Amino acid sequence: MSTIAMLLFPIAMAFAASSDLLTMRISNKLVMFLVASFCVVALVVNLPLQQFGMHVACALITLAVGFTLFAFRWIGGGDAKLAAATTLWLGFGLSLPYLVYASLLGGVLTLAILGLRNLPLMPFLARYHWLERLHDRKQGVPYGVALALAGLLVYTNSTIFERLTA
Repeated sequence: MSTIAMLLFPIAMAFAASSDLLTMRISNKLVMFLVASFCVVALVVNLPLQQFGMHVACALITLAVGFTLFAFRWIGGGDAKLAAATTLWLGFGLSLPYLVYASLLGGVLTLAILGLRNLPLMPFLARYHWLERLHDRKQGVPYGVALALAGLLVYTNSTIFERLTA
């Protein structure tokens, strides 16, 4: 049971990254899965109620900041929800490292995509819609990839992970 619980977060992060890369969408169902699975895993590892509440508060603050950034069209709505669901799993103690990693990885991802957009798209690659979309200068950047990778980088330091491996 603990192995399954331990893998829920990484599998969801991998799905979020691939979904955003291929479709530029992060499903609400995926975000709800992350929230629901956190609640179940928190029960399984006997996370104290006060600590559970702090994780929820962290996620709500992240969601409020994320939706503010979304209102200014600086990030996508799916990115805001994914960041909040991720910080629900990580709590206050790991949210800052998570956001720093996400910013750095997102910057590298953005520069790489902008650089590739300056190169011609080879015809054999143009048949793949997701590559054509990534190459289009009018499209955004799948920032969910950076958010998911950052989440994976800090997950093994989380209280949830530590309790699952104890």
